[in-house]
Amino acid sequence: MDGGKMERRNTGGLINSISRLLHLVSCHTGKTAVTNEFKCIAGMLKPLKCILDEAFGSPFPWDERLVTAIEDLDMAVNEARDFLEKGPYRLGKIYSLTRSSEMASSICSSAMRICQLFSDLLPSYSFPSLLSATQQCMRELKCRERDGLSELIVVAQKDLDNNLVPSVENILKIAESVGLASNGELLMESIALEKERLRLETKHNPESLDMINQMIQLVLHIRYLVAKLEKYSSINGVVIPPHFRCPLSLQLMLDPVILASGQTFERSFIQKWLDNGLRICPMTHQNIQHTELVSNYTVKALISTWCEENNFMLLESRICDEIMSPFTASPSQRRESSARSNAKPINRAQLQKIEISDVDREEENPYYTSHLQMQSTYSLDRRSSSTRSGSNSSVISSIDVLASKFDDQLSSPFSKDVGPSPSSNFSCTNSSNITRDDSTTSSDVEKLVEGLKGPNPDTQATCAYELRLLSKNNGENRVLVAKLGAIRPLISLLHSEYTDVQENAVTALLNLSINNENKALIAEGGALQPLIYVLESGTPVAKENAAATLFSLSTLEEYKVKIGGSGAIRALVELLHTGTLRGRKDAATALFNLSIHHENKARIVQAGAVRYLIELMDPGTGMVDKSVALLANLSTIHEGRLAIVHEGGIPLLVETLETGTQRGKENAASALLQLSINSTKFCSLVLQEGAVPPLIALSQFGTPRAKEKAQQILGHFRSQRENIVRKAR
Repeated sequence: MDGGKMERRNTGGLINSISRLLHLVSCHTGKTAVTNEFKCIAGMLKPLKCILDEAFGSPFPWDERLVTAIEDLDMAVNEARDFLEKGPYRLGKIYSLTRSSEMASSICSSAMRICQLFSDLLPSYSFPSLLSATQQCMRELKCRERDGLSELIVVAQKDLDNNLVPSVENILKIAESVGLASNGELLMESIALEKERLRLETKHNPESLDMINQMIQLVLHIRYLVAKLEKYSSINGVVIPPHFRCPLSLQLMLDPVILASGQTFERSFIQKWLDNGLRICPMTHQNIQHTELVSNYTVKALISTWCEENNFMLLESRICDEIMSPFTASPSQRRESSARSNAKPINRAQLQKIEISDVDREEENPYYTSHLQMQSTYSLDRRSSSTRSGSNSSVISSIDVLASKFDDQLSSPFSKDVGPSPSSNFSCTNSSNITRDDSTTSSDVEKLVEGLKGPNPDTQATCAYELRLLSKNNGENRVLVAKLGAIRPLISLLHSEYTDVQENAVTALLNLSINNENKALIAEGGALQPLIYVLESGTPVAKENAAATLFSLSTLEEYKVKIGGSGAIRALVELLHTGTLRGRKDAATALFNLSIHHENKARIVQAGAVRYLIELMDPGTGMVDKSVALLANLSTIHEGRLAIVHEGGIPLLVETLETGTQRGKENAASALLQLSINSTKFCSLVLQEGAVPPLIALSQFGTPRAKEKAQQILGHFRSQRENIVRKAR
């Protein structure tokens, strides 16, 4: 009897473990290679769970072998769940895919063993349905094929281990499939692997360490091949001399600096490497004694001469501003300076275009052309929906259209657009025609607006989706859609209980809000409270787009006040705490813009934002610059300074002075200045954290604004010391 209870308890534990993993997998709606691997795992476990559910309540013969197999599978399922919960891409994309593929194989083997034991133990006459389900599950497990991409990685590793050159076609397929087709992605992959290697060295785990070293060699080989692609090796047909290209960015260096190892890199890329706590040279793998970067004026002068000879114009100061600023200008503003010259400008947007195959050359990939800063793509949450809309390709990324949006966020620019739901009985113009600039008519839009007002949720979702597409890239369409009365019906749909209706409606409003006149119509149409409702109760995607819409509305000065007093700040702070990475960034963007209005600063502090901002100062979050920028704004009020000190922010601000980006250092200095000049006690705390050395360095090598702030703080320290000396006399 006791043995039977134990067997049922083990089975119940496995059922619970499988349920938790299935739920976790269902929450990951992306289409990455690792996510696909976990979806395969879920596909294996679902039929097995049904078998276990039925067996759990049936009296059938158990034996020790079955109990052991159940315990083994429970352990494998929990390992997979723990891996997915912690965020697999912290280990790098290739390593994560390899690990997840190994977990899938282990789970498949254990599941097959359980099914085989069930089949052997079950008397066919007593449990016919259970036996039939078990045999069907076994057939499905036998048909499972190992992921082809994982096989390619294994083959490439074996070739490298045997000193053979892997197939170029296979290497490029691996790079494209896992998302390592750009310099920024390769940099972040190398950083993730190096950090994991350092961690494993302290754990004395030789087997895992060997695997990591193999992954590092594979990424180096991918980098070598990607560097040979035309888009990196030349500009407008002119071949770039190899010694002018950064080993990390693969591109022409605009701000070359020398690392302590003697190697030269592009400043922003090697700074990203150092910001992640790595103290080895990416090229030589030797330990470096210090992290000071020295400008390589010789190489810079040679590059400048080469550019002049080839009629290229270096937009260095413009580029540096765009890389460092967490709240950047719109793409149209970025292009202004280029338009004023007949010379061929070199900028990051040009240099980061890359096509892996001939097919890609037919159309420029917006992933590489719309961002000026290297991307931490494995830590980004791309906006995608598991609902009927299927994709967020019609989401207008606020980086591309809103003047102060963070420059390292990413929408889903190349997901497939999904047409109207088949279940909809609403007849409207096909989306492939209605989104064309020359065929959009008032009657088309009027039909869609009428569909929004109808009672059928499928019709509402379809019409909101079509309006999303119409307002995606066309300014005239945004005016037309608003003029024909779409805004108020869209606002009313924000309270819809159907997630696809709500998501499409809020995204359409976000796209429409790009037009300044529409901003006023949306705000005055009563959108603030419905947007707050979406922030509080919507899906992750809906919450992100609601936050982005509030940011868009807050770009008009009068609405900073209205949004601040509407209760939206508390909802945005909650999203900052619990949202996806994209949601947190959208929330931080909106809060930063709202904090420009003085009265909103106290509201943001009172809502508890400071604690979460300080938590997000961990470099692993990718939000250090955004957090420090908002903290610098909040430090200008008494409540903000108290909260920063209370939550332990001073040590992290001083650390940012030492290891942060130029913009991060600048904002950290601003916050520390406010803390120091407004409180003798806080000033002492700043001094105790060892702020003087990094402030001295910043006063000499920082940006003009950072130099000014650092000098002010140091001057205040001197004044404080002189006052103490005078009092002592």
